[in-house]
Amino acid sequence: MRDPENTRKQIISSASILFNTKGYKATSISDITKKAGLTKGAIYKHFKDKSDLEKSCLINMTGILFSDITKHIKNGKDARSKLFSILEYFAQYGKTPPFEGGCPLLNAAVEADDGDPELKKVVCKIVNGLQSGISKVVQNGIDRKQITDDFDVNEFASVMYSAIEGAIMMLKVTDNDDHLQYVIKFLKRDIDNKTLKA
Repeated sequence: MRDPENTRKQIISSASILFNTKGYKATSISDITKKAGLTKGAIYKHFKDKSDLEKSCLINMTGILFSDITKHIKNGKDARSKLFSILEYFAQYGKTPPFEGGCPLLNAAVEADDGDPELKKVVCKIVNGLQSGISKVVQNGIDRKQITDDFDVNEFASVMYSAIEGAIMMLKVTDNDDHLQYVIKFLKRDIDNKTLKA
């Protein structure tokens, strides 16, 4: 007899790979059953429909991403090193991507933009969470007198996240991570210009 929790994990793992490489719309339930080695009944026992499975997979993949980034942030001793550690995490994206197929958030955002309002809501919530995390690091740095107080917290968080995602898209399109490295160098320079010396 199958363990329901392990079956759910198996479905999410198999479907996530397909959604992130083949696309959400292009992946059928039959593709997922074949990949997972399960029946359609097993999938619908755990997920009410394909849309529910799509959202669950995206939340799972971005949860892994958040967990990795949080570990990097915790290793930083001050705002500058925390922000740099986020950038260094993404600097390795070309060499050691955490997921086959690229950034799950970027992939879902592009596909959900006009055609899938439910998935778009999930993407929006996750993007806001990521930007909020960056804002929090910057605000803590200002509060602790590590960063100048003229650093616009929300503006920087938006630019940092948008620039990284754009650079990851360029990496995927060109198979060259120069754009990503340029963006990271630019952001580090901006952070250094706003860092108060101890």
